[in-house]
Amino acid sequence: MTRIGLDVSGGDFAPTVTLESLLLLFPELHEDETIVLFGDQEVIHSFLDANPFLISKTEVVHAPEVIGMGEKPIKAFQSKSESSVVKGFEHLKKRKIDAFASAGNSGAMMVGAVHVINTIPGVIRPASVVMIPKISGGYSILLDVGTNPDAKHDVLYQYGLLGSVFASAVLNIESPKVGLLSIGEEEKKGNLLVQSTYPLMKEATNYNFIGNVEGRDLFNDKADVVVCDGFTGNIVIKQIQAMYRIMEKRGLVDDYFSRFNYELQGGSPIIGINGNVVLGHGISSALAIKNMVLLAKNVAVSKLNQKINDAVQDFPL
Repeated sequence: MTRIGLDVSGGDFAPTVTLESLLLLFPELHEDETIVLFGDQEVIHSFLDANPFLISKTEVVHAPEVIGMGEKPIKAFQSKSESSVVKGFEHLKKRKIDAFASAGNSGAMMVGAVHVINTIPGVIRPASVVMIPKISGGYSILLDVGTNPDAKHDVLYQYGLLGSVFASAVLNIESPKVGLLSIGEEEKKGNLLVQSTYPLMKEATNYNFIGNVEGRDLFNDKADVVVCDGFTGNIVIKQIQAMYRIMEKRGLVDDYFSRFNYELQGGSPIIGINGNVVLGHGISSALAIKNMVLLAKNVAVSKLNQKINDAVQDFPL
């Protein structure tokens, strides 16, 4: 039995779009899968009454308060105990749900992930992951994309392990190739952070480090996992998203570039914590939210957390 929590109140167009995503999601749910909906029960039940075929696949947890997109995360998390985000993390911590997904306030989601769920013992800092389509098919992953803008060399070294486990468990890549994002392939290239991280990763015996990779390598087969600090990663992924939108508006999108549509991926998992959490875009459409929930389900079913825990305990820093 797999139970995925969905923040109905999260996102710029919630709750309307969030509830509409259930119509797209329903045909892809297996018999033993349930969506637990966190939000105002009156609004949710009104939608379910109009779509009664959804009732058998959903449960409702009343959470009348909403953490707005512009609110300060820590203060809002502490003051709004009846919000959908707080209720969702309470259920995740108590293992009443297997994963929690939200397109709401990303800061509040990070507070819940780090301070309620906590990191896996031995993990220095959690990371946010995005999947980038390869020209040859499949995906590479980039981490971190914003969780730790000022990560240190030991954190990046461990991101190589976290990313490798994710690529293996979720994307089924055997012995993923791990690269360190830099401004040149040579070992001595890069800023001080990259230069101090390289020797650690070079000596890694717990993942397949292939050396430095450059920005152009994000889309080819050189690496399956690309590691960087959250500041760099966030700029990279937002530039990719912006280029996709420019190409879309100019009618230049083909079969390959269509895979860069954020709606098809849904969100970014936070890995390295004691629970399965996926962050969606605030502007998420119903399609994006559907895929965010499916991504959360896939992360949960893959038992990623247990595999990361095993890997970290076997190879402590």
